[in-house]
Amino acid sequence: MQPSAPVPAESKNTAGTQFSWGNRIDPNGMVARTLLAFLASAGLFYVNIMPALVSGLIEALQFSKEDAGLVASFNVYGAALGALAAVFVVKTWSWRKTSVVLLIALIACDLISILLSEPLTLMVVRFIHGSIGGLLVGVGFSIIARTKEADKTFGVLLLVQFGLGGVGVIYIPPLVPEYGTSVLFASLIAFSVCTLLMLPFIPHYQNNANPRKGVQQSVKRLPLAAALLALFLFQAANMGLYAYIIDLGVVAGLQTEQVSTIVGISAWFGILGSVLVVWLSTRVGRGFPLVIGIVFTAINTFVLHYAQQEWLFWLANINIAIAWAFVIPYILGLCSEFDRQGQMAALGGFASKMGLASGPLAAALMVGGFSYSVLINIAVLVLLLSLIVTWWPARMLDRES
Repeated sequence: MQPSAPVPAESKNTAGTQFSWGNRIDPNGMVARTLLAFLASAGLFYVNIMPALVSGLIEALQFSKEDAGLVASFNVYGAALGALAAVFVVKTWSWRKTSVVLLIALIACDLISILLSEPLTLMVVRFIHGSIGGLLVGVGFSIIARTKEADKTFGVLLLVQFGLGGVGVIYIPPLVPEYGTSVLFASLIAFSVCTLLMLPFIPHYQNNANPRKGVQQSVKRLPLAAALLALFLFQAANMGLYAYIIDLGVVAGLQTEQVSTIVGISAWFGILGSVLVVWLSTRVGRGFPLVIGIVFTAINTFVLHYAQQEWLFWLANINIAIAWAFVIPYILGLCSEFDRQGQMAALGGFASKMGLASGPLAAALMVGGFSYSVLINIAVLVLLLSLIVTWWPARMLDRES
């Protein structure tokens, strides 16, 4: 049994306090969900423009494919470390003040990154950046877990990430030859600044927004572990390919600008998956949507074998984006349902970051000696394994409901 989380000072507010703006927003309305989505995205937004980041380092700084992939992996491994730290601090730290400090620190790291051109130094700075961002994401996840229908809020989170990520993937790569890597990190700074300006409007969540989540309960460790493993596997399989998707398309015979446009527009289609989660929520449970979503992802990942045909490359990227944005909110929702204090949602953030980091790392080790066909096949197998692992906890919650 876990002790009740202490109420931060800022949550005991009245109309005359500094953060009174948040009192006017419904804590379970779409505006609040959107603000929380930005907060939980700011520390990890570089993942949504990962193809642009990797290809930009290769093109602008002449990094090898392996070094570019390692920079991305170090960034996300740092995020995993920060997300793990969040598990231990979300119950005691003032989430709003913590978020301000972390956002400013993120901006500072991105500014420093603009000045760097050596792979090893950039790996170190991006690892630090990731640690800060991961802690911020963990804080955001812990607040999302206090809302009603957390799956729906996670759906809005993916909507924001895929929508703005698509913009970045389309417009950033063509700017890299002229402006260098500065345009990559400047886009991250802009996102952090916007989130900082939104922070005062986020409701206070002094109490759990979902009355069911005020009930003390022990953590169900085995099903939680299965959900976390499924999340890790699904993210690793997808991000391992996504980090190199621009280069995969170019190797298949497509043009760089053509590929970046396809990948960016496909990311916008991911919004459909997020909207479907927001609309469907858990009305048909979680098991059935997860089976459909993961199998659909695996099939379209296999279609990437035929990337040389432009229309199939379009089809595969669009469908993967839709399925990715559809599946992740359900698995994150699984994690948040296994405890009511928000800690397990933060732990879900850790598992997600480990997957997002390990995928590009494994891919970086493969692309040097193997073809992309091997990478695609491994991704399909890992996706199917994630389905097997997630079935038990999903069906368990469905039966309890």
